[in-house]
Amino acid sequence: MGVVLIGYRGSGKTTVGRLLAERLGKPFVDCDGEIVKRAGRSIREIFLAEGEKGFRQIEMRVIAESATKDCVMAVGGGAVMGEENQRALTEAGHRIVYLRCMPRELLRRIRADAGTCDNRPNLTSLGGGIEEIEALLEQREPIYRALMSAEIDVTNLAPAQAADRLAKLIGND
Repeated sequence: MGVVLIGYRGSGKTTVGRLLAERLGKPFVDCDGEIVKRAGRSIREIFLAEGEKGFRQIEMRVIAESATKDCVMAVGGGAVMGEENQRALTEAGHRIVYLRCMPRELLRRIRADAGTCDNRPNLTSLGGGIEEIEALLEQREPIYRALMSAEIDVTNLAPAQAADRLAKLIGND
């Protein structure tokens, strides 16, 4: 059985996922990274050229293929909003863990990561700030909670600490 990390942009899904995969001896799949690789351009560029709908179609294929693997997988923050993605992740029987993080800390992390600002679009007309984070969390958090088998608050955790807690949580300490 694999592990799927869900949560908002900046919650550490990719960084923590890599550490957890190494600790568990499983492959790591970063769905956003796979999308970028397949499309040959950044997520921002995909959004500009094909819109969110085009991006979500690529994302759906990547998640459907990756969900069949025994791996640690990080999915994009909005990926769980698609019913096809929800079905692929739950039917595969993976442990789905919500990496919860407070909005102000998410904003701090996003702003501190130049790659996020350069390669990812704002997701609403609110411009990517705290208002956007709070609005999207309000929409997404009920879905995160409905899908999750566990939750870890990563607001005040370093990535290694989060990976340690995850490994203990899933019984591989």
